[in-house]
Amino acid sequence: MEDRIQRMKELVSILREAGKAYYQESREIMSNFEYDKLYDELVSLEKETGVTLSGSPSQQVGYEILSELPKETHGSPMLSLDKTKSVEDLQEWLGDQKGLLSWKMDGLTIVLTYEEGTLAKAVTRGNGEIGEVITPNARVFANIPLNISYQGQLILRGEAVITYSEFERINSGIEDVDAKYKNPRNLCSGSVRQLNSQITAERNVHFEAFALVKADGVDFHNSRKAQFEWLKGQGFEVVHYEEVDAASLPASVEGFAKAVEGNDIPSDGLVLTYDDIAYGESLGRTAKFPRNSIAFKWKDEIRETTLSYIEWSASRTGLINPVAVFEPVELEGTTVSRASVHNLSIMEGLELGVGDTITVYKANMIIPQIEENLTRSGVKDIPEECPVCGGRTEIRKVNDVKSLYCTNPDCQAKKIKSFTLFVSRDALNIDGLSEATLEKFIQAGFIHEYADIFHLEEHRDAIVEMEGLGQKSYDNLIASIKTASNTTLPRMVYGLGIAGIGLANAKMLCREFKYDFDKMRHAGEEELVAVDGIGGVLAQAWMDYFALGRNNQMVDRLLAELNIEKEQPEIAGEAVFEGMNFVITGSVEHFANRKELQELIESKGGKVTGSVTAKTAYLINNDAASNSSKNKKAKELGVPIISEEEFLRML
Repeated sequence: MEDRIQRMKELVSILREAGKAYYQESREIMSNFEYDKLYDELVSLEKETGVTLSGSPSQQVGYEILSELPKETHGSPMLSLDKTKSVEDLQEWLGDQKGLLSWKMDGLTIVLTYEEGTLAKAVTRGNGEIGEVITPNARVFANIPLNISYQGQLILRGEAVITYSEFERINSGIEDVDAKYKNPRNLCSGSVRQLNSQITAERNVHFEAFALVKADGVDFHNSRKAQFEWLKGQGFEVVHYEEVDAASLPASVEGFAKAVEGNDIPSDGLVLTYDDIAYGESLGRTAKFPRNSIAFKWKDEIRETTLSYIEWSASRTGLINPVAVFEPVELEGTTVSRASVHNLSIMEGLELGVGDTITVYKANMIIPQIEENLTRSGVKDIPEECPVCGGRTEIRKVNDVKSLYCTNPDCQAKKIKSFTLFVSRDALNIDGLSEATLEKFIQAGFIHEYADIFHLEEHRDAIVEMEGLGQKSYDNLIASIKTASNTTLPRMVYGLGIAGIGLANAKMLCREFKYDFDKMRHAGEEELVAVDGIGGVLAQAWMDYFALGRNNQMVDRLLAELNIEKEQPEIAGEAVFEGMNFVITGSVEHFANRKELQELIESKGGKVTGSVTAKTAYLINNDAASNSSKNKKAKELGVPIISEEEFLRML
């Protein structure tokens, strides 16, 4: 059974990659014959095993958008685990029993319920008593089975996680340093609890099972290991574990410790569970902890050192973060000399002053942190001037956290980060203006606001003499700027860097306001929150930005430098495909590629999806008689199959 499940996973991965290339990138990595052959093999295995994996092209899941996540009380409380940092404590706890040692994953705990072989419900841990129902999102996790062979009620627990490699991939696509996600757990939590399941799907959330709660009628021979192996046979990925006894436990813990650095799944320790189910359950629980499992936290390697100074790092938002710089020490095999202190509240809690003797460690064996301040001389010398621009600073308290901010709207640090976003790929897309180059131009006084970028020719002589530049770099830069001056309104709006307004929000705003920028900037809260994806917080950020006269004047000067491409707003009679879903397959004859046809459909109010479902209005395929999987699905569901000629007549 496990071999067949593994083959299904391979097929889903291959077919998804082929589908992405075909539908999203207008290229083919395999023939239709090869695709259909693999597709048929997958469908055959799904029927044979009774398992359907998430992401399977045989059963695409439609996206859902909710207004809020419903709450639900758990059938039994989800308790935390008691913890220890001592291997000897683990050995004593295990006694003469056999145990399973596994990763303590650092994500979001989820409870899944299957009814009659189908995923029926997914609920977050929440506060242990009440969780949030995230069933539509769980259906688009990267690896959750949507259907399993077991037909009884199955309840299991596991961790939703975003791997380090996926975290790096997502962050690498974010130009603005301040907008990057801080760690995989925060990204995972936000991804799992989205109101729009399409966003969850794009984040590639993984699920690793770690406990079976209920599966009536199955004999597990009183063994947790047997439960894990059975779950694998149902198509679930199970947390990596090792069988241990008291004698082998220290070596296993050491093995896990060596594997931490290369482990792609975020973890913050280990979990030890009795393999004997009845024995573990007979121990009962305390008010806070179950007695059948215990968590092991890494005993942090702690070093004593001296705080040399506090470095104050300004950001695009004006926040000035304190960074502790100390005498270098060796931690977990690397030399460490810096640790973020995050904010003034933490500094004051540590009573942190220059020259203090501090102890430092790596949280989860990765992130340098200050553990304790042994001498506590007290916080002093909080800068009254911004270290970048010399402007006045002020201490603000937000949600009971005190932080330092630069109050100068013209701070170079703010400008550098803002300009980096402005010239990024999804905004004006100006090649040759890296953050380092922008910093040089700002410090030289060439750039004060966005419009100044389009007048860099005035500083030609100085630019070609700058280190790392030269005549060729200058020529390429000016050419790129001229190209960028022809842009679209959504790109320009996104490039302004208004808090929370990403490219998708910018596109939605422009579409809803019929590309009337003047109307957009004067819109009130009621008009803004009516736009899909714009809530109260984003609406307020938008209004705050355009409430400032200097921002409006700056934008007006920028608009004078740009040639905004005329978008044709969807007006009555033109949005002929409003509310209609299309699927495009096969080669096209009247368009350069399928992407061009897709853009035409979208310009007329329609939507193009990658798979045929009951919601599909038309499948566009010039070969209506082919035996392709999409044609088969369309015929099964009664979806009309039309040629390009028929589509063009519909226009």
